[in-house]
Amino acid sequence: MILNHIWGLYAHPVEEWKTIDQRHESLRFSLSHILFVALIPCCVAYYASAHLGWSIGARESIYLTQNSAVAMAIAMYIGIIGGVFALSYLIHWMAKTFGASPTLTQSLELAAYTSTPVLMSGVAAFYPELWFVSMVFLAGVAYSVYLLYSGVPILMHIPEERGFIYASSVVTAGLILMVILMAGTAIVWTNGYFPTFVG
Repeated sequence: MILNHIWGLYAHPVEEWKTIDQRHESLRFSLSHILFVALIPCCVAYYASAHLGWSIGARESIYLTQNSAVAMAIAMYIGIIGGVFALSYLIHWMAKTFGASPTLTQSLELAAYTSTPVLMSGVAAFYPELWFVSMVFLAGVAYSVYLLYSGVPILMHIPEERGFIYASSVVTAGLILMVILMAGTAIVWTNGYFPTFVG
């Protein structure tokens, strides 16, 4: 059932949003979706860092130790889950301003399904060239933004004009969350928790 939504969000997003809105599965279903999809970039990043090596320009490939790669993958997973929950809380919190009154489940659905393309773009790390991963990640972000703009009016039951402004606010909040995660990573690394490289 999770895979049905994933396929639908890519093949016919507007119709899939309507299906999600009609069904409104339980909070457990939305939670299981994000817990499953968030595993994809973390597992692939672990494998690429420890076994394939990252290639940046003309330099030799860079590898992390097994322990360091596992720790980074776990931290990444926690950060992704925390980021999605924070985004769903912001979606819920901002809703009244735009004349919507979603439940927490609806807010989590919007955050979880919207973030799916960004998270699934993590499969690009199987070819760990920085330029390639960056291009696929940007494509994932662009499609996630499209999903957000198409999904907000449907899930929040508000007119498209108001939905556009609401979605723009959510995009801004999402970018701020991303910056906070990046800054948090930099702070952790500068306090002695820098990853360990091989050789």
